Amino acid sequence: MFTSRAEYRLRLRADNADARLTPLGIALGCVGSRRAAVFRDKNHMLIEAEKKYREMKASPNHLSKFGISVNQDGAPRSLFSLLGRREVSHSKLGEVWPEIKDAPAHILEYIKTNALYESYIERQDADIRAYRKDERLKLPKDLDFELIGGLSTEAKQALVKTNPRTLGHASRVPGVTPAAIMILMRHVKTSRSRIRGRANTH
Repeated sequence: MFTSRAEYRLRLRADNADARLTPLGIALGCVGSRRAAVFRDKNHMLIEAEKKYREMKASPNHLSKFGISVNQDGAPRSLFSLLGRREVSHSKLGEVWPEIKDAPAHILEYIKTNALYESYIERQDADIRAYRKDERLKLPKDLDFELIGGLSTEAKQALVKTNPRTLGHASRVPGVTPAAIMILMRHVKTSRSRIRGRANTH
């Protein structure tokens, strides 16, 4: 399966496969009790560590004393958010919060990846909510898919061939990715807003 075809593709990472799939395996009876216990202990450790790192905060002024540059707006930065910044090393953060020096590397890397992807996942989730809200959005009969910027050639060809009448129908067309659906939805909404705007000026 191509991750580009998946609705939640930003969540489909190799490092979180265990957290995503093991609970399903436990529910289906495919995971033994020993493996399930190991998973629960590890998952609990990850959840507690991330919660703790979100609560550990330092002011911009304090961070600057350790050579960590952030906007001097007075707002405290959490260890979690700083882990998501590529330019900030673990060693630097360990100077601010010495207790993380002894944290297992796999936990730090897992939380760092979560922090790195968090803003992108939030935007993706917002897109998904918008799509579900507008799944019944009707597409204009004279809509020229070939003229929609950002759509891949494959998506354009699939839409032209199928000529879907709603956004939901378009989402089920083979070759049309979730990203293409977002582009299509924004194009239709923007076009309608422009039409309404022109009508209101007359």
